[in-house]
Amino acid sequence: MTTARIDARFAALKAEGRAGFVAYVMAGDPSRDQALEILRGLPAAGADIIELGFPFSDPMAEGPPIQRAALRGLKAGLTLRGTLDLAQAFREGDADTPLILMGYLNPIESYGYEAFARDAAAAGVDGCIVVDCPPEEADPLTDALDAAHVSLIRLATPTSDDARLEVIARRTSGFVYYVSVAGVTGVKEAQSASVAPAVERVRRASGLPVAVGFGVKTPERAAEIARVADAVVAGSVLVDEVAAALEAGAPVAARVLAKVKALGDAVRGARVGETV
Repeated sequence: MTTARIDARFAALKAEGRAGFVAYVMAGDPSRDQALEILRGLPAAGADIIELGFPFSDPMAEGPPIQRAALRGLKAGLTLRGTLDLAQAFREGDADTPLILMGYLNPIESYGYEAFARDAAAAGVDGCIVVDCPPEEADPLTDALDAAHVSLIRLATPTSDDARLEVIARRTSGFVYYVSVAGVTGVKEAQSASVAPAVERVRRASGLPVAVGFGVKTPERAAEIARVADAVVAGSVLVDEVAAALEAGAPVAARVLAKVKALGDAVRGARVGETV
């Protein structure tokens, strides 16, 4: 596999002495064109890394906000192939921002591992998070992704003990995504006091940067997490902005990107004044 864009971004963040901000958006939410407008605006608004969800009808790790976003994406007609087309359209205007796909195994199995990995690489995708693919069953997918130079990024959780972290770290590249709360996305808030020791444990086990997500809703919480993690992920709070804009009849991209800027600014400023 190659982690060139991901590694370069985390190296730059380390040189700057700050955590990164990872913005999650759903492909096709609320339409392909509006999703592309959001994607193209994310780097300037403050996203250091982008996670692009691909719609799935049974997203078991997601809370209601992302479930609704997936349904809007499906209603807009976004398939996995359509998600890759969207990624390629973004990549044509941005050669540097790491782009990670996040979703579930069924659409990838249906697409075919080798074909998916090949087309993802061609679209400029740097990595994949496949929520329901356990490490014990991931070798065929990992083999295909490795051959196409696309990273497989795995999840660690508060219930992952040291033995499990060893398994999770095996064949993981780019970074590890630490799920900071037990349960689904967008329900509970992450607490930095419990996140800090967990992040350190995952770092030791994997030797990789650790991005923390699930339960980051406010700039204040994002800043707290940014003081202890290598990156902070926000998703539900962003897709909620899509829903709010639709309800208000307001411009969707402008509303989402304003929230990204607020969270990104909080992450950027979190370590200002700290001594090393």
